[in-house]
Amino acid sequence: MDFKVKQLVPGKTPAETTVVVAMSGGVDSSCVAALLKNAGYNCIGITLQLWDYTPASEGGKKAGTCCALDDVYDARRVCQDIGIPHYVLNYESEFQEKVVDDFVDTYLQGATPIPCVRCNQRIKFDSLLDKAKALGADVLVTGHYIRKDKLENGKAALKTGLDPQKDQSYFLFTTTQDQLDFADFPLGELTKDETRELAKSLGLHIHNKKDSQDICFVPGGNYREVVTKFAPEAAEEGNFINTKGEVLGKHPGIINFTVGQRKGLGIALGEPMYVVAIDKDTKSVVLGTKEELGTTTFYVDDLNWIGEGDIKEREVRVKVRSTHEGALARITDIGNSRVEVEMYEPEAFVAPGQAAVFYEENRMLGGGWIRTKRHEAAETFGQKVTIKIA
Repeated sequence: MDFKVKQLVPGKTPAETTVVVAMSGGVDSSCVAALLKNAGYNCIGITLQLWDYTPASEGGKKAGTCCALDDVYDARRVCQDIGIPHYVLNYESEFQEKVVDDFVDTYLQGATPIPCVRCNQRIKFDSLLDKAKALGADVLVTGHYIRKDKLENGKAALKTGLDPQKDQSYFLFTTTQDQLDFADFPLGELTKDETRELAKSLGLHIHNKKDSQDICFVPGGNYREVVTKFAPEAAEEGNFINTKGEVLGKHPGIINFTVGQRKGLGIALGEPMYVVAIDKDTKSVVLGTKEELGTTTFYVDDLNWIGEGDIKEREVRVKVRSTHEGALARITDIGNSRVEVEMYEPEAFVAPGQAAVFYEENRMLGGGWIRTKRHEAAETFGQKVTIKIA
């Protein structure tokens, strides 16, 4: 397969350009490093040590998780094979504070976290970007499937990856304009199969390596074990209640539930019921019908906006989870980095703690953290006051 990397820094030849490659040890970032090295760029590979590397048998990380010990070895070997320097930076304490603690706290608030977004925001596009600049780099590149483009006004814009099955724009909504100006994403025009083909043609030993499936600090996907280790109160018993505040039964802890969940509730009510809210204070899990689950209006906090001009009020396409295809909505700026989102059709599975990411066609405009009306009113549910479902 013939694929040429575009010029990364206008006005500089590859030989004049120093690139830091964020290397996870996977196929994507390894392929990026090899492509740039072959194109004549001065590359430096950096891998972040983010979590405990003791053996899995002793409670440590195992193969198949993001950034596992095998990945560090793979990244080092790729750098040796292609002839570029490689550094491993220990960010365990910072990762614990900025990602893991937030993960646990979000569950305790009755919401559902996205730790990979926090990692991108607070570690990879903050601490690592600063390190790249300190090393004298001109650009930081990653293996994300997203495209960076230049608008007519010269402003850098983020666009969805060409392959909709691998597009990672949802997870990068916190990227600021300054960070975007310094970063690049060479794989945005490729599919995963094409990347693997390139990696094989470049002689990389990891060309058939499987993608990691688990979050680095949640091996096996058992997030409940992680949360209860740091916050045992998340597993304390509470009540199932309906949207009228009536007690339906007992549950084994709010950690076992997320908004939109239907399966595994552990209670039979004669009709399909969904989790529509979680009240952290009373430890109540609110159940309702699919119709009650549907949301038309919600809020977004801590908005990061990299679109053109002020928001004021505009129509956008919004994704409320990473696998969501997106739906039309109207957003209104209500100040203090908050927007109100009005969906044209009721949307199920709008979960507090997840992200709402906004698009115009294939351009990602930014996003923020979902906070629904019923989440703000969860305590009122517990007080047996009927709430009109938004």
